[in-house]
Amino acid sequence: MRWAPAPLRRLALVVAALGGLGAVGATTLWVATPDPSDIHARVQAITRARGVPLMGENDVPPRLAEAVVAIEDERFYEHHGIDSIGLSRALLYDVTNFCLCQGGSTITAQLVKDVYLGGSDRGFDKVADMVVALKVERVLNKKQILAYYLSEITTGYGRYGVIEASCAYFRAPLDALTLGQYALLAGVTQAPSVYDPTVNPELARQRRAQVLSKMVVQRLITTAQAQAANGEPVTSPGPGC
Repeated sequence: MRWAPAPLRRLALVVAALGGLGAVGATTLWVATPDPSDIHARVQAITRARGVPLMGENDVPPRLAEAVVAIEDERFYEHHGIDSIGLSRALLYDVTNFCLCQGGSTITAQLVKDVYLGGSDRGFDKVADMVVALKVERVLNKKQILAYYLSEITTGYGRYGVIEASCAYFRAPLDALTLGQYALLAGVTQAPSVYDPTVNPELARQRRAQVLSKMVVQRLITTAQAQAANGEPVTSPGPGC
């Protein structure tokens, strides 16, 4: 039997040790981070405190779901809380540009950030966010995650949830909006104070175009549908909610 050279043996021992430490660290993180079995009660408390409705899993209009997933988390239905492809791209961008510019967060992780981490995703909170996101995906199905997220997110100055935003921007119930209106709602969530159409209508229009373009690329809508939706006004004096 031939033994590997001493340097290779030492390297193998180091790699094995690091692997062991990583496994211990992962186990510690899993135990130390919040148990999301109370997520239903937490989201209910948040929406009640804000005076906005909590949507059920069948309350999110399909077009809105498509728009949100297209612009925020295109592999939402494929991953289990962490999008390894999106995270890798974000890390590569940050390293290349010497910044912390890209988050790589999934919709699940954003829900966790708001519900369990007080809106923080800095330092250890970023790691905890990903761990709890994995846990949440064992408790909620995808439709529930999306409904809870769209119920509690900030959608403008002092506004929360897409139902309230629908009334504020379009004077119409959420299930009666147009493609352009759903795309605008999906776009607002990234930076509500920037893309609020009542404050920055031109920026809201540009963001809506980005959402529609993503939907075309992912073959959710046609180019003709996107062009028609881009022609809609960014706000509308609808019939009322």
